[in-house]
Amino acid sequence: MQNMKRFLRQGIGTLGVVCATSLLSSQVLAAKIGMESASSNSLLGMIPQAMAPYWSKSGVDVQLSLNQTLTKSLLKVAKGSLDSAVVPPPAFSALQKGVGPYAKMSDKAKDLSHNVRALFTIPGSYYHAITRADSGITSWPEAKGKRVFIGPPAGAANQQIIALANAGGLSEGEYDPIKAPWGAATQSYQDGQFDVYVGTFGLGSQAVAELSLSNDIRILGIPGEKMVPPKGLGMQTAVIPPKTYPGQVNESPVITWQTVMMMTVKKDISDDTAYTLTKDYIENRLALAESNSNFRDLPVTDYFAGVNAPLHPGAVRYYQEIGVDIPAELMPK
Repeated sequence: MQNMKRFLRQGIGTLGVVCATSLLSSQVLAAKIGMESASSNSLLGMIPQAMAPYWSKSGVDVQLSLNQTLTKSLLKVAKGSLDSAVVPPPAFSALQKGVGPYAKMSDKAKDLSHNVRALFTIPGSYYHAITRADSGITSWPEAKGKRVFIGPPAGAANQQIIALANAGGLSEGEYDPIKAPWGAATQSYQDGQFDVYVGTFGLGSQAVAELSLSNDIRILGIPGEKMVPPKGLGMQTAVIPPKTYPGQVNESPVITWQTVMMMTVKKDISDDTAYTLTKDYIENRLALAESNSNFRDLPVTDYFAGVNAPLHPGAVRYYQEIGVDIPAELMPK
């Protein structure tokens, strides 16, 4: 009996060591990374929030910081002070050239751009070019000489909205461009500070619905022959159906552009972490889309739409495993 008790004590002790060792191993294996994205109620903020539990289950603990200026987040990734960020492709192009928000850095910005790697595309919001139904503006050319909101100062959106208006038939210089923070734009439009409010919203946005209840709205579209965005702007074609919003007067579908962002990481993040972030996102896109209508575009967006930074080797490994052809220009050098 004493031998039996001694055996049990030894067995329990061994089991305790095994459990402790297993727990320690799981803690060692878990990767903790910092990630930044846009506002919590935007698609770019909602998607990383929805993915965090999946990544955590696979051993990557994501410390997510929202409501960030993404051009600044990109710079942090490039400097190595941040592990990951959602980035507008035009911002990365500006960093490569040392222009726009990085103009003062010049050659240093160009050098830092070599430290950024991409993982996958994230579809963003739809551009809504909104005007009052009674404004007399029924198409982009009719906004000539009017005040058009083109996004925050020095933001990546400026270039995108200017290109959108141009595709619609309103050239740069033919209107008064108004810049202001996104947060103030809706109220400024309601106060009559500009005639065309070009904002980024998820399809069926409650904010646009409420705006349309105050005054009927018209959403300006672009002609079919101009529906494909210029390469490098980080956008893809999208359609806003009629009656999407209560006070929307459009009787036909509106062709517009949808922003596409890329999930980036710093160059020296581990291959296994980059692999896990990529794999979990790609393999759970459909589940996210089925759980939330805001994510409807996740499973139908091309893997590399808008991606203009080299892919991380960890992401390359996953795409090669599932047989996805990778554009030559995105292969890490």
